[in-house]
Amino acid sequence: MPRSTPTEGGLGVALVDGVPLFREGLSALVLRTPGLRWLGATDTPQGALHFAERYRPHVAVIDSGLDPRNHLSHALTAANPDLVTLVLIRDNHRTTQYVATAIAAGVHGVLLRSAEPPQVVAAIRAVRTDRHYLDPALAQTVAVPRGRLIQVPDNTKQPLSRREFQVLQLIADGLENQAIAKILYVSVETVRTHVKAILRKLAARDRTHAVAVAFRSGVLIAAAIRPPQARAPAPRTGT
Repeated sequence: MPRSTPTEGGLGVALVDGVPLFREGLSALVLRTPGLRWLGATDTPQGALHFAERYRPHVAVIDSGLDPRNHLSHALTAANPDLVTLVLIRDNHRTTQYVATAIAAGVHGVLLRSAEPPQVVAAIRAVRTDRHYLDPALAQTVAVPRGRLIQVPDNTKQPLSRREFQVLQLIADGLENQAIAKILYVSVETVRTHVKAILRKLAARDRTHAVAVAFRSGVLIAAAIRPPQARAPAPRTGT
């Protein structure tokens, strides 16, 4: 598709999105923001690979609807390790499973697609500088409040720590130790230690039994592993 003419210098930004109005909106936002350079947009994953190879963007902003399994993000960064990816999360992907899988797959940043323009700019800059960005509105999908202890109803058992509860949440979503370690920025051995503590505190035989005990005892409930009810998606503006 037609590519906008980039200005010289600045942080090169490219977009992969299927909605023309959204492409025009991000283009206008980047072009008027000092320090950012608009390289253009494409509406297909295949086009994104060709575009990235030719124009070498610093940041690729990707609609989660065009990369539901994060294959495109992985392919882009594999071809260019200097590139960072920022995935715009649609309402139907606003789940623990999607966010956790995206981070485990190597996505550098996740941001709600409904974010306000200043936050989009801040996320683009942060993900390039830190190579990591997590929208605060999505943080609850992989964390609980700092310092919180999760009480196990049976008084003979010890409470779970905040980190142990995070690990338990991710186990409940079907993630293995390596993926959990990447999401929480800890070693696999640390995750194993937390898993052992969880099994001991819940008197569980294995991971599956721990999840069952957690749901049965009320340690895990639907609200604890799912974000609040998402807003109804906005009407489609085009494809």
